[in-house]
Amino acid sequence: MIRRARVSDIERLDHILFQVQDVHANGRPDIFIKGAKKYNDEQLTAIINDDQRPIFVYTDDNDMVLGYAFCIYEYVENNSMHKMKTLYIDDLCVDENYRRRHIATDLYHYVLQEASNNDCYRVTLNVWCLNGSAMKFYEKMGMNKLKIVMEQIV
Repeated sequence: MIRRARVSDIERLDHILFQVQDVHANGRPDIFIKGAKKYNDEQLTAIINDDQRPIFVYTDDNDMVLGYAFCIYEYVENNSMHKMKTLYIDDLCVDENYRRRHIATDLYHYVLQEASNNDCYRVTLNVWCLNGSAMKFYEKMGMNKLKIVMEQIV
């Protein structure tokens, strides 16, 4: 089942957030801090209660969170671009113990449907080049490269 996250889900969200952080910290220890996580529990509570930042969770039959998709509604309005509403996937992850069960695919399709139901023009996300499996997954889902951020460390 996929539903909106609740405050009671924070412990499981934390568990998966630490897993995501490990992937990034192992791939780019110069950028990511080992053992940290993207949001503290106070921030998670605020996000859960913010309709502009929905978190969708995939749960098992016992309502345990197995994966999530953190999303943000974004609005483009400037002189050089068409006005558009986007659903940005800030983070999509499945607990490492439950991967390869199509949970990420189900979450991704759910996000697409939510975007469509809420008059969004597109769904976007950023993926770190260090995470080749995520890049392959998103391409398999039908995503195309929009732009690439490049770096040179000095």
